[in-house]
Amino acid sequence: MELEEEENKGPAAWVVTFADLMSLLMCFFVLLLSFSEIDAMKFKQIAGSLQAAFGVQRDIPAIDVPMGTSPIFDDFSPGIPEPTPIDEVRQATTEEAPQLDTLREQLDTVIDQRIEQIHSEQISTATDSLSELLNEEILDGKVSILSDRKRIIIRVEERGSFPSGSADMTFEFEDMLLKVSDVLARIPGEITVEGHTDDIPISTARFRSNWDLSAARASSVANALLHKGAVDSNRLRVQGYAETRPRASNDFPDTRALNRRVEIIIDPSSPLEDYEAYLRTLIEDDVDQLIQELELLDLP
Repeated sequence: MELEEEENKGPAAWVVTFADLMSLLMCFFVLLLSFSEIDAMKFKQIAGSLQAAFGVQRDIPAIDVPMGTSPIFDDFSPGIPEPTPIDEVRQATTEEAPQLDTLREQLDTVIDQRIEQIHSEQISTATDSLSELLNEEILDGKVSILSDRKRIIIRVEERGSFPSGSADMTFEFEDMLLKVSDVLARIPGEITVEGHTDDIPISTARFRSNWDLSAARASSVANALLHKGAVDSNRLRVQGYAETRPRASNDFPDTRALNRRVEIIIDPSSPLEDYEAYLRTLIEDDVDQLIQELELLDLP
């Protein structure tokens, strides 16, 4: 009988007091929360720090903005978690990892500088060699040597090279070309022989126009350069321009004579372009291999 009375007893008296206390505390904190205000300036400072540290600010604003206002919306816009609006992670770190694209650009710059240096050295060396070889002809005004950053031009005046209206070289001019061929054999690149005339028409049994005459003179020079076999024939190009590319006015005899000429143009850039392409291929292979290794190591 005593056991049944013990089982029917209610909760202890202190439980009711504890429940009342918890209810009062909850009401107290609810009142505190209802009276509290957000310091907008401090919140913006905190939000800016979070933005710089974690990069959580969205670049694409949401189309449907929820109702209500909050300082949060001054720096952040709501968005759908899936899919992510931006397909890249943006995070500022104290030490930036080296970028492979920047590395490629730096290597390209080094290659360009090296190629330009080699080209300039080749142009300078070849120009000095030709100037020394043709010093006497240059002083006589029969030949002039010009150069720029890409080409060397040996300009041969008509005086002392071809009789008027003829494509048959003088023996003196032919001997000079034989000496020039030894120097050209040591200079890489394409060689173009251009023939030029004045604007006085010509019509003979051999040459129907200045086109025929300019092309024939250029061919004669090319044959002389190939005579000793030092210059590879695959490097040579022959072009006749007639009177279409004058150096000076054709209105006066003295200036008209300047237009009658043959120009030997050496362009050493072709082998360098192949060399440059080879270097760039090696660099691309090395960078691609580096990317694969980073991916395997799961590094940034």
